[in-house]
Amino acid sequence: MDFLLHPCASAVGDGHVGVGTGFAVRGTRGQRLIAGPAGGNWQDRGMGLRRGCGVLVAALAVVAAGCTIERGEQAGPMPAAPAGLERFYEQAVPWGPCAGFTDDQVRLPPNAQCARIEVPVDYADPAGPTAQIALSRIPASGAKIGSLLLNPGGPGVSGLDTVAIANQTPLSERFDRVGFDPRGVGASTPAITCLTPPEADAERAERPEDNTPAGIAAAEADNRDYAAKCVQRSGAELLEHVGTREVVQDMDVIRAVLGDPKLTYLGYSYGTKLGSLYAEKFPDRVRALVLDGAVDSSQDPVQESLRQAAGFQRAFDAYAADCARTPDCPLGTDPAQAVARFRELVDPLWERPAATTDPRGLSYNDAITGVTQTLYTDDLWQVLTLGLQELRDGRGDTLLQLADLYDGRRDDGTYRNTQDAFNAIRCVDDPRVTDPAVAARQDTEYRKAAPFLDDGRGTGAAPLELCAAWPVPNSGEPHSISVQGLPTTVVVSTTEDPATPYQAGVDLAAQLGAALVTFRGNRHTAALVAGNECLDSAVIAYLVDLTIPPAGLTC
Repeated sequence: MDFLLHPCASAVGDGHVGVGTGFAVRGTRGQRLIAGPAGGNWQDRGMGLRRGCGVLVAALAVVAAGCTIERGEQAGPMPAAPAGLERFYEQAVPWGPCAGFTDDQVRLPPNAQCARIEVPVDYADPAGPTAQIALSRIPASGAKIGSLLLNPGGPGVSGLDTVAIANQTPLSERFDRVGFDPRGVGASTPAITCLTPPEADAERAERPEDNTPAGIAAAEADNRDYAAKCVQRSGAELLEHVGTREVVQDMDVIRAVLGDPKLTYLGYSYGTKLGSLYAEKFPDRVRALVLDGAVDSSQDPVQESLRQAAGFQRAFDAYAADCARTPDCPLGTDPAQAVARFRELVDPLWERPAATTDPRGLSYNDAITGVTQTLYTDDLWQVLTLGLQELRDGRGDTLLQLADLYDGRRDDGTYRNTQDAFNAIRCVDDPRVTDPAVAARQDTEYRKAAPFLDDGRGTGAAPLELCAAWPVPNSGEPHSISVQGLPTTVVVSTTEDPATPYQAGVDLAAQLGAALVTFRGNRHTAALVAGNECLDSAVIAYLVDLTIPPAGLTC
């Protein structure tokens, strides 16, 4: 069944692609991934679970590709290129076929065009090494306003197939829809590379370490080994320049080479961080921003992770209450016992994987990964029920398929670089925890915030996270955004969003002076993907006509 292999919500009739999305918990040895109970992390994957879902869009006529900069109806002159960066800002885009840009997890409709553009690895050294940024485009079908730049979240997630969104709507008529793979990610080159496919498989299969002194030492040694492999295979210079601030500068180059005086942008999850930091750096170059599933840049990453942990616990509790209404619920008919029943299903995997058709079996790590994917949206609760029913019966096929999809494991056993890129970007972006006492306190608080993920093996101590061993310095710090001269933007926040909790959207809207649109639902991100006419109409009217949504709009 494609639904199991590619766990997407069903497409709705107007061509919107329904997706399961969000930060996810990844349990790995040594708390490699950034923050979360028992070695996991809350990872923003934005629209990530659309990976591998066939692109459900109607075909448009293919528009002949060219290498000229095309201008739409946007008024005003093009901003001058920054001194020393003219060759990047003024390059032509060599649009052509998308062969070589996609794989079995990133699929594009037949009328999509692709290209790569050049940017400096270090904007302070424009004469130095360069990187190639992969772009995708579906040309506007009518009178073009300009380009709509799209980002699905991440960090580390390909954005090329985001162009399939909003098909057969005024957005597809009035805008070239443009996706991109951020520097180091996906089809952009050079790519962040840390683990080989066999190493990635082996890591996923490993038994997690206990938080004993020996286990902590082994976990931290594993982190150092991983960081060394990243330097060896990616290079320190690239790793130093893959942060969000560099991607924001790349976005301005993309705006310029597309021929747009000002940016029109729709970003989900981590993509809201890209959008808000773009607004901070280039407020006079913003036409319209829609930010859905807000990442609040003022939030300390530790506190952000605790918010997310609590959000995923609420999502688990909501699922358990819904499941309990059915007689064959694998967690039983008493929601108060759901956490205990869940742990009874997954804890044995520490010692012995569940059988799967694939010879790898289902490890504890992969079971936790697979389960959390389905908590992004209530559209996927039926998949979670199936996966847990299988696990109850000693099988793990559905959860392994979900984990493979999340980890970017292709059909041939190779991997997209999603996990490696996520680690590299977050370690450059965020402040680091280097105090063992702080790490221990984090671990304890995570377990309390998300008891369904508490393996019961807490000791009051914990290993330092991967970023404590990262070989290049971090360049980002939490801060409130204060922007002068920014036009009114739109923030969408969902009431029961497990990954980017509702309050983060409220806070980001206040910082930007944005119009806040509330969506009532159990999902992560909603604009143009949840099939809600109230929300979609407001977003489309804003992006096309710059009509500000009514104050207090709730959909």
